[in-house]
Amino acid sequence: MSVTLEKAHAPDVAGIVALRTAVAERLTRDFGRGHWSSPGTESSVIRDMATPGLYVVRDQALLIATLRLATRKPWAVDPQYFSANETPLYLTSMAVDPDRQRQGIGRGCMTEAIKVARQKPADAIRLDAYDAAAGAGAFYEKCGFREVARVVYRGTPLIYYELLL
Repeated sequence: MSVTLEKAHAPDVAGIVALRTAVAERLTRDFGRGHWSSPGTESSVIRDMATPGLYVVRDQALLIATLRLATRKPWAVDPQYFSANETPLYLTSMAVDPDRQRQGIGRGCMTEAIKVARQKPADAIRLDAYDAAAGAGAFYEKCGFREVARVVYRGTPLIYYELLL
């Protein structure tokens, strides 16, 4: 399937909430309760839309994936562990419909995110993943990201990754 990132708009809020919630429920079912168990909320999606960078992927009218690329550093990311970059983007809130995973959609999202970052221009994409069975670190490594640190932030083990552009 071809993946195209589209900017999210207000009518997408409910679909993004449903998608994030479905992913959280699947991770909880497969790996037990953890920080990944928090369902999506309307207020968090609206907050993500307040600044540019929230994207969706559709299969016809159905939302099947979402991610956020932002210039603002997320609270759980400590920049001291990353390469010295002037214009990094931070990838957060990536979610692929659980019934559509392992079909290349996630990898397509990453390919498109890299294209978006290069158009900004940005010089790196940074992200964190849970350092747990529910984490997506192996996926990000397959997409070309390199691990730069393992940290514990507020009791949550994380792995930081970056892709230099």
